[in-house]
Amino acid sequence: MRKTGCLLLVLVLLTGLCSGCADGKITKNKISYDYEQELHIIDDNYRNYYEIFVYSFYDSDGNGIGDLQGVIQKLDYVEYMGFNGIWLMPIMQSNTYHKYDVLDYKSIDRSYGNIEDFKQLVEECHKRGIRLVIDMVINHTASGHPWFKEACDYLRGLEKGQEPDLTECPYVGYYNFAKEKVNNTYYPVSGLQGWYYEGSFWSEMPDLNLNNEEVRKELEEVADFWIDLGVDGFRMDAAAHFTEYDNGANTEVLKWFFGYCKEKNPDFYMVSEVWAGLSSIAQYYGSQSQSMFNFDAGQAEGILASVAKGSKKAVDLVERMLTYQTEFSAQNENYIDAPFLTNHDMVRISNALANKEDNLKMAAGLLMMMNGNPFVYYGEEIGMASKGTKDESKRIAMFWSEKNTEGMTRNPSGADLGIKSAFAAVDEQEKDGHSLLNYYRRAIRLRNENPEIARGTIAKIASLCNGHQAAITKTWEGSTIAIIYNTAAEDAEINIGASELEGMEIRGYLTLNGEKITLKNGILKMPAKSICILKQGE
Repeated sequence: MRKTGCLLLVLVLLTGLCSGCADGKITKNKISYDYEQELHIIDDNYRNYYEIFVYSFYDSDGNGIGDLQGVIQKLDYVEYMGFNGIWLMPIMQSNTYHKYDVLDYKSIDRSYGNIEDFKQLVEECHKRGIRLVIDMVINHTASGHPWFKEACDYLRGLEKGQEPDLTECPYVGYYNFAKEKVNNTYYPVSGLQGWYYEGSFWSEMPDLNLNNEEVRKELEEVADFWIDLGVDGFRMDAAAHFTEYDNGANTEVLKWFFGYCKEKNPDFYMVSEVWAGLSSIAQYYGSQSQSMFNFDAGQAEGILASVAKGSKKAVDLVERMLTYQTEFSAQNENYIDAPFLTNHDMVRISNALANKEDNLKMAAGLLMMMNGNPFVYYGEEIGMASKGTKDESKRIAMFWSEKNTEGMTRNPSGADLGIKSAFAAVDEQEKDGHSLLNYYRRAIRLRNENPEIARGTIAKIASLCNGHQAAITKTWEGSTIAIIYNTAAEDAEINIGASELEGMEIRGYLTLNGEKITLKNGILKMPAKSICILKQGE
């Protein structure tokens, strides 16, 4: 069968399988849920993002490596899950599997496809209302990048004691060269004594000098190239390292680059990697770019995972959300938080939560009730596993099917052997109304029904906050919803009748395995590890 025919068949199957939305009953391939509402999706920079490592996602040509055509073939799945934003990890020409060492900023890595494939991907994304963000790596280039090679060749040609002349070779100013080993992140120029260069991550990834005006002009041209191709945003890699942990200098770089991109496209979106504590993340919002990844919320010991497994309580999450709102808005009133559970640099959330499905569902539910733009790492929605500390083992092949290996990629070379998921593949989980995948899908659906979840101003309902039970309201454009959390491992009864939530009605909910949430005479009965959305009747 031709690939186009396969795509149509998959779409037909998925359409039949996925209408509906919280107790997850399946009748003749139709998943139905209580309290399904009309979708209310707004075309703005608030999105539900799916992070894709192209190498390991889907292989369209049978060579074992994922590619852009493979991503195109799986856009129906992305849309089916409710995601309306995609972040692609690096896709530019590189010598490594991870591609964070760029050889050519205006290219597609040959193993992934070509520019025409990318144009088609942009077009197909936009047809589905999906915005596309790509990784932008400006902290460093590959050591094989023409700029660095020319700079090193020039330095090797200098007479002893001769100083470089930037009019003769401007590329020397593109990097951080020194005549001494400043610290352990400086490496000797190959074949030359007395010259070193900075490489904060690796000797083969020399750091760019982002204070150099010529470098900035080059990167503005790079931004032009991708924006003209239709890219909707950039994920800024290693923003805390532009100048090593100099928050002021790095914030200025983001402000310059975001300002340039926004001038080209007023709707341009930028999310930056600032792997640091809460106070530092808040400082970077001074760049006026929209989003910083919320490393305080994410990671194995972040607030979301901690509440999901019970080491912290729902009230702790509420206090942290209020802190984010206060601290981030103080720097940028138009900020968009970017929470996540884990990403490509971390042990997967399934490992962090010991493959306990109830806790994985709870973590997903908490994430999807957060303000801003939640980011989900590919495979997180089916509980994929990682192993050990090697990055390759955190980026293994997407588990589409146990039986049908068409499109399945091979794992990156060097990944640990024998990484086995504790959960079923995509095709099996799609059929199970109570699967982790369908929990994610329901949670994302709730976001797409209730724009207040992403955009609303949070207020704490103090009278209903006690340990593992907590309540907040979110108000956006005059519309208010309430979110009630029971993160305990036991059922709970919450009396909302004597609170400001009196008179509200159930609008939707998340429970672990189809249990019902009921509201009668002001008493909200909530099963273990459940979340309920309330709103005044219309």
